[in-house]
Amino acid sequence: MSGLILEPSISGGTADWIPIPRCAEELSVSSKTVRRMITRGEIEARRFGPRLIRVNLASLERAGQPLQYTEAS
Repeated sequence: MSGLILEPSISGGTADWIPIPRCAEELSVSSKTVRRMITRGEIEARRFGPRLIRVNLASLERAGQPLQYTEAS
């Protein structure tokens, strides 16, 4: 058997759901920061069972705001 660890796939329609640690990795932040973002409503998350929390992958794309630089005059 290879060293690849497969995670359970949870899908609701077209949305893909990932675990909090993987979400933190994608955003280059800590898991605690991801939990704060969920609390503030910045990213969508769902509870699947008593302990399993997954983050909507599509909501990560919408989480950041693009920066617009302006030249100082």
